[in-house]
Amino acid sequence: MTPEERHELRQKEAKPIIEEFYKWIEACWADTLPQSLLGKALTYAQNQKKYLTAYLADGRIEISNNRAERSIKPFVIGRKNWLFCNTPGGARSSAAVYSLIQTAAENGLNPQAYLEYAFRQIQLQDTLCIEKLLPWAEEIPVSCKMPNKKA
Repeated sequence: MTPEERHELRQKEAKPIIEEFYKWIEACWADTLPQSLLGKALTYAQNQKKYLTAYLADGRIEISNNRAERSIKPFVIGRKNWLFCNTPGGARSSAAVYSLIQTAAENGLNPQAYLEYAFRQIQLQDTLCIEKLLPWAEEIPVSCKMPNKKA
């Protein structure tokens, strides 16, 4: 489905269900002790409503983060082997690099070719336009794309 078709289907089928769910939460709220398990679950659902319903706003948004979780699994498994990540700064840096690598792959790019291109462009330019280096930018050369992979 195209993102537009997915958005339309979500508005038609998922949105009414979610609206009913939140009406049910409001109805239960008055009769539920806040510290009970149900009360905590209702509070959580209410507090997270913005995030739980974000996928309704745009057909490009995934309904869950399962794909992202699977993408970082190799890094999570191997993190004990990477001792340079033992500081908050190292963790932030490695998270940024891992995110960039996975985003490149998700956009049909060969991560190594893409990173080499991006780093080379950063070195060559006096004024940097980051938007032109992002993995989905039209300016990314064909040599960075993976064969047989749609971007």
